[in-house]
Parts: sequence; structure tokens; C-alpha cells
Amino acid sequence: MQKPLFVTTPIYYVNDRPHVGHAYTSLAADVLTRFWRQRERKVFFLTGTDEHGTKIAQSAKAAGQTPQAFVDEVSAEFRKVWDGMKVEYDYFIRTTEERHVNTVKNFLSRLKKARTPDGKEAIYSGVYKGLYCTGCEKFVTEKDLENGLCIYHRIPPETVEEKNYFFRLTSYLPQVERLIYEDKIKIEPLERKKETLGLFKVGLEDFSISRERESWGVPLPFDPEQTTYVWVDALINYVTASGFSTDANNFDFWWGKGEILHLMAKDILKFHCIFWPALLLAAGVKPPDRIFVHGFFSVNGQKMSKSLGNVVDPLYLASEYGVDAARYLLLTPFGFGQDGDLRVDRFAARYNADLANDLGNLASRAIKMVEVNFGGSVPAAKSPDEAALEMANEVEKAEKKTAELFERVALTEAADEIGQLVKKANRFFDAQAPWNLAKEKKTEQLGTVLFYTLETLRHLALLYYPFMPEKSQKLLAYLGENVEKDPEALGRFQWGRLKPGSKVSHPEPLFPRLEKDKTSSEAPEAGVALQEDGLVTIQDFARLKLRVAVVEQAERVEKSDKLLRLQVNLGGESRQIVAGIAQHYQPESLVGKKIVMVANLKPATIFGVESRGMLLAAKKEGKLVIVTPDGDISAGAEIS
Repeated sequence: MQKPLFVTTPIYYVNDRPHVGHAYTSLAADVLTRFWRQRERKVFFLTGTDEHGTKIAQSAKAAGQTPQAFVDEVSAEFRKVWDGMKVEYDYFIRTTEERHVNTVKNFLSRLKKARTPDGKEAIYSGVYKGLYCTGCEKFVTEKDLENGLCIYHRIPPETVEEKNYFFRLTSYLPQVERLIYEDKIKIEPLERKKETLGLFKVGLEDFSISRERESWGVPLPFDPEQTTYVWVDALINYVTASGFSTDANNFDFWWGKGEILHLMAKDILKFHCIFWPALLLAAGVKPPDRIFVHGFFSVNGQKMSKSLGNVVDPLYLASEYGVDAARYLLLTPFGFGQDGDLRVDRFAARYNADLANDLGNLASRAIKMVEVNFGGSVPAAKSPDEAALEMANEVEKAEKKTAELFERVALTEAADEIGQLVKKANRFFDAQAPWNLAKEKKTEQLGTVLFYTLETLRHLALLYYPFMPEKSQKLLAYLGENVEKDPEALGRFQWGRLKPGSKVSHPEPLFPRLEKDKTSSEAPEAGVALQEDGLVTIQDFARLKLRVAVVEQAERVEKSDKLLRLQVNLGGESRQIVAGIAQHYQPESLVGKKIVMVANLKPATIFGVESRGMLLAAKKEGKLVIVTPDGDISAGAEIS
């Protein structure tokens, strides 16, 4: 029997309204929660808002409100967005709620009594003199800065000197480092584990747990003149929700006996991967089991910023594409865990290609044929041939692979695996040509083809359910399965559970295709138009200019874990392109290598670097392999 799973997002700071950056982590947590519950695992999903600190007090003052009125308003906005995006959490915690305030005091009281492994007080008083970034709400050192500025807020920190209480982090560092090194605290992806272990080598010091001149926060239980440092207050939310000081049985079930999975972005890695485990060890509490740290993303090639006007409201996307499609489009453009660029300008084209054409069109065609040829009743499969049996085998393999990817929190790769199964189902359907079988009155063979197609669609609904819960249930309803009356239908992964004779229906397209005038400015940059059947014409394909190029220079793009800047030669013409292959190739290994690239792609700016082309690469099990020409082909040669 699997352990209970306790899934958390960071609690979001309420100095501003929610945007797609916040939604990204919460949607990921929701998808994982739905996946595991579909497989009958007990899951507790926690999210919420972080509501104390100097920055909140300043924002409230600027808005002409009290801090409490301000946080009440903004916290409600987060709930509104999560509800609108179908994020079904179990508990929405607020750090201003009485339960949490009491838990913070209880936790800190325990720390005050604690002794380190070498017998010292875990908490001690002292004077802090140094740098503090109000934007980050954290103390910083010179090595945390870039040209004297905070790397996230681009402002200089203030110099402060005040009485504080400190946590003796240095006494716990050897134990925390060992737990991380041995994967007893498993930090993912691997590069984040390496980054965390690297922090131990540059030197970490004891840190402050309180502020002397901050009024908006939780008073220290052992010195009410001091206010709990907002980051310590925020971290304790995880044990508040699981019942640390209020429900011993609940806390033991979810935290003591369960698997704890924290999801977050990389800017808060040090607090969660080092400080938080040390605090828990000092309090005599088990540290988290897994911490998955995802990257940052830009929007349409630019850093998300109010001044640039590219801060995207998740509810706007939901209104444009539907909630489920917006969830899918937000979580699948690049690997979860990596830096990437959210190309909102391509959402319409991806919607039409992946959802309307590949999945929706297959459902429409198959169901319509059942309605026309079998009176709307699911036919029986009486004569499966090799192709049909292979289709069933492909479903089984895809389900196994998808489950493995979900377990690794490889959400994008899981969606890709499901998408590949959709394509295989379309190829099966087209190769079997059921319209010809209908004309030739081969009713038994036609029934078999349609049953295998409908049963594959049923499995696709189950696989897509974590990403697109409403559309998946609608597809199941089209196939005659009512999830409201029969909730267990969401977990029937065995092949052949679709009942012959049950009624299918198709009152409306699953994913209505977006009108051309809406997508014209958002079509793929090379100008290829998808037909209703998902195919392109030979004239459209001819518009792509594929050419052989030789890599002359290669280097990493600053502040990106994923991107390389390549200077390539197309036979007398030099081009600069950006490629997301940094995690698969070392820059020096590419120099002199021949590649195949799209040469007539509209220029784009990615992470501030102009890219005038795109190289081709194949993906297998999450690894990218560059496509290269076979034979001695000169640079600039056209591929046709």
C-alpha cells in the first residue's frame, strides 16, 4: 500500500494579484493530485497565501487600507483564480489565520527549548548588521547581489542593524547535507540538487528568525517585542495545515507516515532545501521527502513585467481557450523543472493542432461513424486483427510510461506521451479506413475498428484527466460513461471495459476549432496551416526552407539553464540561433557539427537574444538528439 502523499505549493505573497507564474505551480500540484487520486492514493493538497511582512504593510499603505483589509482582498483573488482554473486544493492556508499564528508560536517555543547536536542553544539572541532586501523579505550578503543589486528586484538592499534572535543553522548543516546527498531529502531535478549541495561549499551562516522593527507579523512567544521573520513564519505553514500543534493524529498520518512533496520555483530553493529541513530537525520533526524545484519562464521571449504589459491573467486564458485547454497550454510548452518561454502568442495554433485536430477530430469522426452505422450503440469487437491488437498494446505501453513520468513529476513529458498516443490512434483509424469498410458492408470488421478506436479514446480521457478534468469527463460522457453517477469510471484502466451496446453521443465538438481570424496572427511562424484532419498540404510544406548549417560557435545564454546561443554558417551566410538543448549538449561539443535548421523562421527574441532560425531535434524519453544530415553535405544545402 502506498504512503499518503502530502503535496504543497509555496504560499504566494499577497503584495500583488495572481498571474500565470503563480498558477503554474498550483496547476502542477493539482495535476499530480488528480493523477494519484485516480490511482486510489490518499493525497492532501495544500496551497495558500503568505500575508505578513514589511512589503505587505507598505503595499497596504499605498492602497489606503489596513494590512488586514488588504490581505483579505488579495487572498480572495487567489482563491478566485484557483477556483476558476479548477485547482481543487484540500486546504487554503492564510498566515494571518489564528490557527497558523498559534502554530508559529508553538513551533518557535519548541525551537527555543531545543539543543543542537553539540549541546548549544538552537535559538540565541544577537545583533544583526548587514543587508536586507525588502522586495525578497530576506537578509542577503554581497555574494547574493549582482553589481550591488538584488538579482530579482534590481534594487540595492538596505543596510540594517538591529537586535534579532538567530537560528544556529551551522550546527545542523552536516546532517542536512548528508540527507540531501543520500537522497533522503530528494531534491529534483538533478541540477537543483547539485546547486543546493554547492551552497554548502560557499559557506552558510546562522540566520535571523526575527525582526525588531516590524509590526505586521507574529510576535515571538518568548519576546513579544520581536516579530517572527516572515520567511520563518511562511515555512511553518506546511506543518500548520497538517496539524502540528492542533491534531496529533492528522499530523502523524500526513507528515509522520506520509510522503511530503514540496513544489516551488528556484528562487526560494535555499530556504526550502536547507533552512526548512534544519528547522524541522531542530524541532524534532521529519524533514520533507521530496522537493521539486521548477525553473523560471519568460512570456513571448520577454521577462514577465508590469511595465512591459505582459503579465498574463490565468482567467483571461481560461476565457479565451476554456479552462481545460488553458491548463494544458500552460503546463506543456516546455519541461516542468526547466527554464522556458511561454509563447502565449502560439496558444491558438497549439490548441487547434493538439486538441481540436488531433484529439477532438478523432472523437468526432469515430462517434459519428458509430451513430451512422450502428445506431449510436457501441459495437462489439469480434474480429480484432494484428493492427487492432497492436493499438491496444500501444495504449498499455503509453499508460505505463505516462505513470512513470508522472511519478518523476515530468508533467510535460507525460503530456507528450499521451499526445503521441493520440497520433497513433489517428494513424490506426486512418489506416483501417472505416469509411471503406462501411461502403463494402464489412460490418463485423467495421465494428471492431470502431470499438478499438472508442476504447482508445476512453483511455485517452483517463490519461488526460489530470490535465483536463472537465473535457475528459465530457469525452467519457460522449462514450456513454457518466462519471457523476459512476465515479469509478475515472479509474478503469483495464482494456476492454467499454460496454458494447452502450449509447454514444456527440452534441458538440469536444474542442471547437478556433476561427481562422483569431489564430491568423498566432499561427506557427513558418506559416504552415493545419487542415481539419491535422494534415498539411504539399504546398504548405514547401514553404518551409530546411537547410544544412555548420555550428561555428556555441555558448550558454546568460541566466538560462536550458538555452544555448549558436553561431552557424549556412554556406557563406552567418546566422545566430537560440536552441533549448543546454541540458543535453555541452557547447564545445557542438562546434563543427552539421545540423538541419528551419531557415525561413520569423526572427524571435528569447531571453533577450535574437534567434534567426531553429534547429531540428528528436525527443526520446525526455532527451533531445540533434537531427544531422547523412553523408558529406555542404553547409547551405537545401533539404527538400
